[in-house]
Amino acid sequence: MDYNNKPSGYYQHVREEMLAFLPTTSKKILDVGCAQGAFGLAMKTKNNAEVWGIELTPAAAEKAKEVLDKVFIGPCEQFLDELPDNYFDTVYFNDVLEHMQDPYKVLEIIKTKLSDSGVVISSIPNIRYYEVFEEMYFKENFEYKEEGVLDKTHLRFFTKKSIRKMYEDLGFKIISHVGINKGKSLRPYLYNIPRLFKGLDMRFLQFATVASKS
Repeated sequence: MDYNNKPSGYYQHVREEMLAFLPTTSKKILDVGCAQGAFGLAMKTKNNAEVWGIELTPAAAEKAKEVLDKVFIGPCEQFLDELPDNYFDTVYFNDVLEHMQDPYKVLEIIKTKLSDSGVVISSIPNIRYYEVFEEMYFKENFEYKEEGVLDKTHLRFFTKKSIRKMYEDLGFKIISHVGINKGKSLRPYLYNIPRLFKGLDMRFLQFATVASKS
């Protein structure tokens, strides 16, 4: 997988829309896929928190080391056993789980790393997003891209429904499950006329989920 040639700014972005889900009481946070640490630094500043990171790309991880409390460099799965049990108040996966071979197993293990009141917060691309729907339905294409829902480094694909099912099957309790980064086009509404507007989840590029361990 080519993570070293991502578009400019890919590893520097602060996800303000995801920062909004951070509980004010979280003082020990793990950011899986922390990139250069911009998001983690924002959490440190907002909550005066201890923030750890895991980052696959060495160049980005070295930058993250300058601003985060502890950073592991390499695949997330490689370091799960090194994480302390019952420790983190919040674990973030911002557009990360879809890159993993077995995100279900990762979440199952991460559950044991959460404090009693801890939560997992994730952003996951929506394969039902209307632009992807148009490509598949009207153009009969399923073509990988450099970024976005069909990013060529994605190994898994999810819908709003399947994200919820993944968490619930693993024994998590869903606290919040909402669409984010809503498209501005009116086309999703037109596509939904035959379905009586029951498929408006296609308006959202991603779904943000907050789930507690019990």
